[in-house]
Amino acid sequence: MDRLTAMRVFVEVATSGSFSATADRLDMSRAMVTRYVGEMEQWLQARLLQRTTRSVTLTDAGEACLRRCQQMLALAQDIEEETTATGEGELRGQLRLTCSVSFAYAQLGAAITDFLALHPLLKIDLDASEGALNLVERRIDLAIRISSGPDPMLIARPLARCDSVLVASPAYLARHGVPALPVDLERHRCLSYANFGKSVWELARGGETERVAVSSHFSANEATTLLRAALAGGGIALQPTYLANPHIASGELAAVLPDWGLPVMAINALYTSRRHQSPAVRALLDFLVERFKGAPWSL
Repeated sequence: MDRLTAMRVFVEVATSGSFSATADRLDMSRAMVTRYVGEMEQWLQARLLQRTTRSVTLTDAGEACLRRCQQMLALAQDIEEETTATGEGELRGQLRLTCSVSFAYAQLGAAITDFLALHPLLKIDLDASEGALNLVERRIDLAIRISSGPDPMLIARPLARCDSVLVASPAYLARHGVPALPVDLERHRCLSYANFGKSVWELARGGETERVAVSSHFSANEATTLLRAALAGGGIALQPTYLANPHIASGELAAVLPDWGLPVMAINALYTSRRHQSPAVRALLDFLVERFKGAPWSL
């Protein structure tokens, strides 16, 4: 039995809670997944999973085994990446990243394409999602996150600042009028981010700060959906400049209350440890720092 493969299969089953989902993710038959898990249990002489028709859960032995398997798989990946660089210094292996849908669409997809052109032997697997993921359990090398403060349990490397802007389509503003003051937003249809400032928007100008209670006619948990709604004339949206600025430049959207600023957040690359960071991760980090230096989308 290939024990590393068996560990990988077991970890995927334990994480997803599904033999079928594991088979799809690892591109193998469900019978093969079952066989690998069974051989793991025979090797360790312990039942690792409780199986019912509706769920798959870990036993106590399975929980202990999961932690050890995750550690061993991470170490095996480190060894592979650190020892498979060619004599010319070329990098190879696979990196796993996660970031928000909007940043992946607007900035990271193109950045990864350019990075892989420099390192053609590398592979990158990107999980574009809005929720916080456990980097260890999901074996993620790098998380690109936008927040007012990074997770203190992770190591953060700043990439850029994240400015925001209020935008609406010219057609919407022609129908409903252009806000002159923050208080005018109260009578407009607003498009809000469900997890950030859904009901209250804070604007500042000089030493003056205004908190406006907005009427959110449409909220969503990610920015590209709200961007499409704003482009369709659905209302005024709070958008990151990395996503909205090209549409402002093209005239598809207009900045609303441009003299008023919105809270600034930070774009950070997050990872779990410096000790076992592979050359490929370090190379990608350096590339992204240089790529996003000064938030070029805001210039």
